[in-house]
Amino acid sequence: MSSIATYYNGKSVLVTGATGFMGKVLVEKLLRSSPDVKAVYILVRPKAGQSMQERVVDMVKCKVFDKVREGWPNFHEKIKAVNAELTQPNMAISPEDTQELLSEVNIVFHCAATVRFDEPLKLALLLNVMGTQQLLVLARQMQNLEAFIHVSTAYANCNRRHIEEVIYPPPVEPKKLFDLVEWMDESLIQEITPKLIGDWPNTYTFTKALTEYLVQQEKGNLNVAIIRPSIVGASWQEPFPGWIDNFNGTSGFLIAAGKGIIRTVKCNLDAVADIIPVDVAINLTLAAGWYTAVHRPKSMIIYNCTTGGINPFCWGEMETYVIATYKRNPLEKAFRIPSANMTSSDLIHQYWTTVSHRVPALLYDLYLRLTGRKPRMMKIFNRLHRTMTLLEYFTSRTWEWNSDNVNMLMSQLSPKDKKLYCFDVRQLHWSEYIENYCLGTKKYLLNEDMAGIPAAKQHLRKLRNIQYAINTTLLVIIWRVFIARSQMAQNIWYFVVNLCYKFLSYFRASSTLRH
Repeated sequence: MSSIATYYNGKSVLVTGATGFMGKVLVEKLLRSSPDVKAVYILVRPKAGQSMQERVVDMVKCKVFDKVREGWPNFHEKIKAVNAELTQPNMAISPEDTQELLSEVNIVFHCAATVRFDEPLKLALLLNVMGTQQLLVLARQMQNLEAFIHVSTAYANCNRRHIEEVIYPPPVEPKKLFDLVEWMDESLIQEITPKLIGDWPNTYTFTKALTEYLVQQEKGNLNVAIIRPSIVGASWQEPFPGWIDNFNGTSGFLIAAGKGIIRTVKCNLDAVADIIPVDVAINLTLAAGWYTAVHRPKSMIIYNCTTGGINPFCWGEMETYVIATYKRNPLEKAFRIPSANMTSSDLIHQYWTTVSHRVPALLYDLYLRLTGRKPRMMKIFNRLHRTMTLLEYFTSRTWEWNSDNVNMLMSQLSPKDKKLYCFDVRQLHWSEYIENYCLGTKKYLLNEDMAGIPAAKQHLRKLRNIQYAINTTLLVIIWRVFIARSQMAQNIWYFVVNLCYKFLSYFRASSTLRH
């Protein structure tokens, strides 16, 4: 029997961020591996015109739950949604729901956060820091709470090159920053944000660092652990290889590369692409929840959930695997043939941005205007370039993360648990994983049928022929302009044309004789 699965059976679990990418995978794994779990409470707020109930219905319909649904059609009965808003006083939870949570919940998994790098500082503080503070206030009142697991990010302390599994003191006390932004005008906060965040690259990583410190300061007597995943990517094995449900970060760029929209990326080819499969991060999170509740460590444990120090994989390798996969399994209606130029040179990147991005986008938008349609390609490129600029910090650097606590936790697992809750990334084969990741973007994000691959390949051949025709036309135009000014060039031109004519004549004559 699995010790971890057995532990969660009969327990009531509270999950924040359950409608998000990691949250969905956590809820699915919990229900699939511990079907006798008493209840899974999820805090959900209305969003984008959808009510709390509508969002929960959409969540349980998600493909990620297909395996659970096959053997347990009524699995959703275990999920109990609670209307909540982490940034509001008492999280805007009704007194009845609050009382139920206080008396029932045994484990809390706090996954909710804004992951936007360019989030305004005040909003990032509200969602990431104050939201966690509100949850801790509730958790300290829970009568049967055994563990509180906070999901942070490995980049919370990205201003350091070597990151231990410890809490680093922030540059400012969270409470002082709350007081400061509370009375300030939004425009003034935006103006001083670069000075406030210092050598952190964005408000996301800065507020995550503040949140870790706040958890340490305000946890009280709670048994707490912090999980720090790096760049969370598609699933490795569970619930099925390559599952992904959002266009954030790496996933969006894979699709843009597969569609032929992106042709150049500025990064350090030798820098480690520290991608962690979502199922690995969730397996570690559930194992940490079990260990924290059962063994009750004397101090809070932090787990650096990364791959770079154990099974490193570089951005340069990713370029090769991604382009090869999309050529074998092309996306439908590609804009251009998949190709990529990854460089650390700003000059080369700017050149390719102009030649491969801006000029084609302008020409395509001109074509759309002439045919009476709305231009859109330049907007797409501008949006992608803004995102690339935000990610450049992470694609041009390599960090060293200590993983002693992760190794310690792995040593505490039984052979059964090591298999059922696998987070040993030494077993990960990157070429296979990246191929499944690319296929996952095709199947789960774009909802494309694999049966359409022959037609997609035919479309790529058509694009290749168009590219050859354009290149040939440009070559002829340039050559003719050059010929008009040089007698030597004219002689070379006529010699080449004559040679081609003789070759074609010989080929035609040979074909006639054979028949």
